[in-house]
Formats: sequence, structure tokens, C-alpha cells
Amino acid sequence: MANHVLSLDVPTIMTGCVLKVVDTSVYATGLPITCPTLHITLPGYSFSKELSVTENFNLNITACDLGTQTSGCGTTYTDLPDGIWIIKYSLSPSDQLYVEYNHLRITAALKKYEKALCALNLANCDPTAKVKDKLRQLQYIRTLLDAAKAAVEYCHEPTKGMDIYNYAVKLLDKINCVTC
Repeated sequence: MANHVLSLDVPTIMTGCVLKVVDTSVYATGLPITCPTLHITLPGYSFSKELSVTENFNLNITACDLGTQTSGCGTTYTDLPDGIWIIKYSLSPSDQLYVEYNHLRITAALKKYEKALCALNLANCDPTAKVKDKLRQLQYIRTLLDAAKAAVEYCHEPTKGMDIYNYAVKLLDKINCVTC
């Protein structure tokens, strides 16, 4: 018997005010697609925001779409927080036909990482020992961020993932601190 295979892609992007969600589902020919709905729970929230969608959607979701920004919509955009986002996509009957993901957003952390890379002022020559040491530290931090995402999204260990993420951000803050 044919059935829909629901799937989403939530790529890591560098636009602070946007959460990109793409429908990558495979829809069975001849089966109805009824009541497609996206539920998004922001980090720290206990309730989700429901968005009506259509099949094969490709959304750039903002704080206004989620209801966390209520003024200036369309002219100013509030950055969305890093952390674990719960994203559920369902069709009717929604208690039987759904897919749910934990997505670790790391956009703000990656911006700190890029800031640290820019501060190194690398050139097309062999860097000094001090710069090489910072590069090793930054490679380690980037690996920590990747490990945090893996822990949350694939290993289903959200607490461990957030602990790793927080440690990586702490190290980034230390590297980026100019007055320390």
C-alpha cells in the first residue's frame, strides 16, 4: 500500500532573523494531502505556533510569523534564538501521520565563530605560532558545535547537546573578548 513519507530539512543558515524550513516529503500519487500543518516550538517555550502550509513548502520563518515579534513586522526583523527548536509537520490524521524533529539552531554561535576567524587577520603565508594555536582552538570549537548538533538531532540527547553548545559559546566568548 502506498503512503506519504514525510520529511523536513531545516538547514543551518546565517540569517539571524530567519528559520528556513523546507518540505522534503515524498507524496504518494493518488493519496489525499489533507490539512498540512507545521508546528514550531521555540527554545524555552512550552507551546507551539501552528502554521498552515501547502505541500512542497519552502519557508523563511521570522519572529513575526511565530508571534514573538508584534511590532515593526515587515520593516524590522528580530533575530531568532539559538537553541533547540521542535518542529513537527503533520497531515490528517495528525496523530498518525506526522514527523517531528529537534533542530539545534547555532546561527548566533557561528557568527561569533566567524568574528573570531576575521580577527585572526590571516594572510597567504604561514601564520605565527600564536595564530596557529588560535586556529586549533577555533577548529575545536567548530567541532564542538557540530557535536552539539549531532547530539540533539541524531543521537536524541538534547541535554548533552545543549551542554556542548553552551561550552562552545563560552570558549568563543573568551576568544572574542578584547578587554579580558
